[in-house]
Amino acid sequence: MDADPLSQILAAIPDPMLVVGGDGAISQANPAALALFGTWIVGRSHVAALRQPSLLAEIGAVLNGADAAIGRYSRQEATGDRLFNVRITSQPSGAILHFADISHIGAAADLRRDFVANVSHELRTPLTALMGFIETLQGAARDDPAARARFLEIMQEEAQRMNRLVADLLSLSRVEAEERQRPADTVDLRRVLEAACEGLQPQAQGLGSRLEITGLQGPLLVPGDADQLTQVFLNLAENALKYGKAGQLVTLNVTETAGSARGGRPMLRVDVTDQGEGIEAAHLPRLTERFYRVDSHRSQAMGGTGLGLAIVKHILNRHRGQLKIRSVLGQGSTFSVFLPRR
Repeated sequence: MDADPLSQILAAIPDPMLVVGGDGAISQANPAALALFGTWIVGRSHVAALRQPSLLAEIGAVLNGADAAIGRYSRQEATGDRLFNVRITSQPSGAILHFADISHIGAAADLRRDFVANVSHELRTPLTALMGFIETLQGAARDDPAARARFLEIMQEEAQRMNRLVADLLSLSRVEAEERQRPADTVDLRRVLEAACEGLQPQAQGLGSRLEITGLQGPLLVPGDADQLTQVFLNLAENALKYGKAGQLVTLNVTETAGSARGGRPMLRVDVTDQGEGIEAAHLPRLTERFYRVDSHRSQAMGGTGLGLAIVKHILNRHRGQLKIRSVLGQGSTFSVFLPRR
């Protein structure tokens, strides 16, 4: 082990650290810095190694007598851009540079901007429609009973659409807030599935379709929140009814399996299978993203908000579960839920 106390301290720090000597050469780099920049930087000029004028100016200020400075360092990688906050501190023989990765802060800001933009877009359409119809009812259609009745019906549909969106946003906010809190109760998954199917019976009958629970019989005990798990299977079964063929059979098949991603622990698997048109493979990885839709016009016409599968994902995260999606064009889709039994 290196006897130099500074080297020992730097090696214990998980963030990249560089020591720049008074001559401008990089005299030391801890393992994190070597992994980031490469071993070639030791002994080289910091100007040649870092090559970003704004950061070099801050380093130069410290080497010329300033006590400390703050700079930024960015680099492009295969997984995306990384941004570091660099604190430069003076020492008797040069300067010490500490690189703190703040890429996640920018990513979070991007997510917030995208979320606000999406919510604004989703609300703008029904609000614009409502304002247009109100203006029409106050003017040209004031004395036209048939037009008034037709417009009021459309306005009600648009108001219901906004109400569904707000309800899903509140639901998403709640499940995100509880995501790190493991459920303390034990629930019978069979009864959860029965409750979900019972709630969707009127919709299924209206489409001439059927919901059927197959596979293992109860009781099927799992750690969980009964209301949230019911919401998972309501969302999945309702999607199967909406996007499948009228008059189809939607099955919820329960089996037991060993979850390889969960250390081989016993898990219950529920396959929600429809007989719809199927989904192109390119869409499958993005289905759980907020507001992502395969067919926006069709989804909105059916009352979808684009948040249902995002809610499912967060609920399953809380339950240490998984969601896997398989689909073949022309043959339907299967949404598989995996839940640990203990």
